[in-house]
Amino acid sequence: MSEHHTILGGKVHVYKRPNSSSWQCATYLAGKNRRTTTKEDSLSKAKEFAEDWYLQLRGKLRDGELKTGRMFRDAAKLYLREFDIMTQGQRNATYARGQHARTNGYLVPFFGGMVLPEITAGKINEYRIHRLEEAKAARGKPPAHSTMHQEIVTLRQIFKTALRHGWIDLMPDMSAPYRASAKISHRAWFSPEEYKQLYEATRKRAQHPKQPRFRWEAEQLHDYVLFSANTGLRPDEAMRLQFRDVKVIEDEGSGQTILEIEVRGKRGIGFCKSTAGAVRPFERLKTRPRPDGGPGRAGSRKESGEWQQPGPTDLLFPKWSRDLFNAILEEEKLRVDRDGRPRTAYSLRHTYICLRLLEGADIYQIAKNCRTSVEMIEKYYAAHLKTQLDASAINVMKPRMAKKQPRRVESQPLADAM
Repeated sequence: MSEHHTILGGKVHVYKRPNSSSWQCATYLAGKNRRTTTKEDSLSKAKEFAEDWYLQLRGKLRDGELKTGRMFRDAAKLYLREFDIMTQGQRNATYARGQHARTNGYLVPFFGGMVLPEITAGKINEYRIHRLEEAKAARGKPPAHSTMHQEIVTLRQIFKTALRHGWIDLMPDMSAPYRASAKISHRAWFSPEEYKQLYEATRKRAQHPKQPRFRWEAEQLHDYVLFSANTGLRPDEAMRLQFRDVKVIEDEGSGQTILEIEVRGKRGIGFCKSTAGAVRPFERLKTRPRPDGGPGRAGSRKESGEWQQPGPTDLLFPKWSRDLFNAILEEEKLRVDRDGRPRTAYSLRHTYICLRLLEGADIYQIAKNCRTSVEMIEKYYAAHLKTQLDASAINVMKPRMAKKQPRRVESQPLADAM
């Protein structure tokens, strides 16, 4: 057990932890437990240090330098409790886990011991610097911009929770200093030539896999590429899609055979109409037998021939072959775009949007079909497409005025002039 003494009428505690030679001191002041080390081995000197330390705290409290209020860790705990209860079934489970991980893994360890009014714009900037230095020391590179953005969003939600409960009067400024407006850059996508190169490569792999036992995965990947690039579904939406959610219909407006899809994703339930290019991949998916017990568990079941036809409640894509997709991108030198942005499954959605814009489709209808906003499409897709620039409207020239000819005055005889 640790040795324990009190001074100043029990207001300050002086104690020594086991296996420690230095005395510690602690007090409860302005709604918060405060402690520090005296760095003294002598009890008498430690008591003198603790008394001076306590009187300094009282002076700071009197001068308004000592912040009072609720602790950040209490606000964080309240936020997570409210978030879990009020968003049940409304937010993706992965997103909810991310909120807990960001709060308990990064925000609480840094801000947890501070009272809320103590967390200023300067402290938040110190947190950014701390995260950058910590990540560089651990992994050799800073956190991604999106990672830091998500953490600041979570921090803002915690402060909003405290504001709703009256724990603070104002929100601190959380904007990043010294930062210019972010450049508007397009998302990584496949140009028409690159998209053709990709699906020809996946078709070749499906017809001639490197190992026969991977034929099913290669065929699924080829159909995934064609299906995603002709529907614009997000990767998570495609992975949730069941066969009963897709119908082959004759579109009255275009006279084409297309797919009508009931989509379940980050925006809830929505609808999507594909291009004609998605019909054939879907029909192949519907008639392709799959290994009983699930794909990826190849081994004995594939060899024993236990295959079954997919049913209405089966997923179109029960497995995402990320490694195979990345391997084909590497072989075709399509892994990154010209700006160095890596291409992923999401790039197929971006390709769908860009190809529709290149064909002159209405931007509002694209936004509805992709369950996004016109603003997002204009910001990240339409801004870099040359077909969105109307040369006839740009290369307008003001008509030149014809030069006036000087008036010619003929001389008259003097007799006529009089």
